[in-house]
Amino acid sequence: MNMEHGRTEKGAQPLGSLPLSSLYHIQLNCMKKSILLLSFMFAVLQVADLNAQGCSDAGFCTLNNFKPNAIDTTTPANQVRIGASVGGADHSISVFGNYLEYDRRLGKRFGFDAKITSLAQSGNGFSTFGLSDVYANLHVKFREKFKLSVGAKIPLTDGNALKNGLPLPMDYQSSLGTYDLILGLAYGIKGLQLAAALQQPLTQNDNAFLDPAYPGDVRFAQFQSTNGFERKGDVLLRGAIPVSAGSQFKLTPSLLLIYHLGNDRFTNSLGKQQEIEGSQGLTINANAFVDYMLNQHNALQLSIGVPLLVREARPDGLTRSFVINLEYSLRF
Repeated sequence: MNMEHGRTEKGAQPLGSLPLSSLYHIQLNCMKKSILLLSFMFAVLQVADLNAQGCSDAGFCTLNNFKPNAIDTTTPANQVRIGASVGGADHSISVFGNYLEYDRRLGKRFGFDAKITSLAQSGNGFSTFGLSDVYANLHVKFREKFKLSVGAKIPLTDGNALKNGLPLPMDYQSSLGTYDLILGLAYGIKGLQLAAALQQPLTQNDNAFLDPAYPGDVRFAQFQSTNGFERKGDVLLRGAIPVSAGSQFKLTPSLLLIYHLGNDRFTNSLGKQQEIEGSQGLTINANAFVDYMLNQHNALQLSIGVPLLVREARPDGLTRSFVINLEYSLRF
């Protein structure tokens, strides 16, 4: 509703002229959304205090096509997004990520996007940095509420970065080093936004880390060997409920489920393949997004993610006890 000089927009109805029952329902709906948001944020903070480990993600859950508001049809034809993140990983490792993303809408239905990422890790006396992956996706909207995406992840490293000539664990690799197929579907109905996706490796990396490669170095005693690493695919399911907070702010609580489709494998020191027990299974993460519109063309987004449920084993080095991300977007 827009009011100016005592007048309202054509077709709008002043709140004072609404029946009491309608006002009651509006207030009740706002109250329900506020309670839901506050409860979610409280749960996020409580879980963050537990310092649990989870948030395993091969990359697709941070793609714009599978984030909240993915089916928004009001965005301009072009968007450029720049983001930076910080997270806590296993083995007292700090992780810092960066990305640059471009999204192009072609008419009302079709579009494509591309994203390039980098990653730095620091901990246990080691610091590494490298380019990670390029993501390329095509997407199409149909029946107004659906968005289908087909894409690929292209690695910029082989997943076998070295230190002093010795292979590092996956926890210090800037990329999984795999070519992946990505398929997904986003759907929105009555304020609820859903997304489902599959990320399936088509190749494997060249990682050669075996614990005996560092004799006497206790820093690597707890790292999972990943020589000849074979990683299974992941399935994603996300639900989100955006809540407007004025004309410039939007708060979006989200629940993210990632299921790892099988136990990963590595080749042991005897040259035999060995399953990594407990690497198959479900990870559940809580996310919260805060969007702030600076003006019609510029926006900021702050997001935080923490785990609620984790897999027993996460050999790919993607474990995070928390992730905080800040993104700037330019729309034109």
